Amino acid sequence: MAGREYSSDSASVDPTTLRYALRQKKNVMVAVMLRDMRTRFFDHGLGFLVVSLWPLAHMVILIAIFTLVGRQAPFGDSLNVFFATGLIPTLSFMYVSRFMSLSLILNRPMLSFPVVQVFDIMVARAILEIVAACLTLTFMMCILSIIGDDPFPYDPEQALYAYLATLLLAVGIGMLAGVVTMFLNFFATIYALAMILVYMSSGTMFVAAALPEPLARALAWNPVVQSVEWMRTAYYPTYSDRLLDKEYLLIFGMTALCLGLLLERLTRRKMLEG
Repeated sequence: MAGREYSSDSASVDPTTLRYALRQKKNVMVAVMLRDMRTRFFDHGLGFLVVSLWPLAHMVILIAIFTLVGRQAPFGDSLNVFFATGLIPTLSFMYVSRFMSLSLILNRPMLSFPVVQVFDIMVARAILEIVAACLTLTFMMCILSIIGDDPFPYDPEQALYAYLATLLLAVGIGMLAGVVTMFLNFFATIYALAMILVYMSSGTMFVAAALPEPLARALAWNPVVQSVEWMRTAYYPTYSDRLLDKEYLLIFGMTALCLGLLLERLTRRKMLEG
């Protein structure tokens, strides 16, 4: 009996067991996340809230400006809800993918520890950014409710799918950009500038389907436009879905994620060495 107990205890710490490997992987990712949370802002864990409040402030300021100038909602009865349905997927994609593109280069010192792998850093950052994006969404819905708007979609299931598809796209693109940035540091600047074009063409401030056909079809190649259109069809039962291609968005996100994982696998040794 004692021999059995000893065998069980030793297996729990045996470095060749799957349980030990998973526990070690979890500990590494938690350590990476805690480091990110402390070093991102103010050298304190609570500084992580700024990650959620930054895009929220972006949305609130834009909505306040357009409200003050008296702009009418391009669709629906509420200007606030219309802009929120565009800003939430667009800014979620921009902030999640942007911070993920910097994940490896900012955490390069951690790769000096043999137990820390490139994949650990990328997954840990992805989890953090997704949590931050969900907090931003929650705060925004609370603000809309407080000011008297109805922030809930008429089709919650499709709204959830649209948001999850946006996060998939953001993580996929962010992972791919993160590996490239590790070797080409200037790519981080190129990616940041590209986000300006993505933001302007995402359909956040206008109804993409109302544009002339050639222009609308050209914009539809931007996967973030698909995120916005999907979200708005979930909020407005009469919103046109002529530009919406859900499969394109999902395939784009999955392809980017697979390419990012493949590139990370092919270049892992070089990143660890240099």
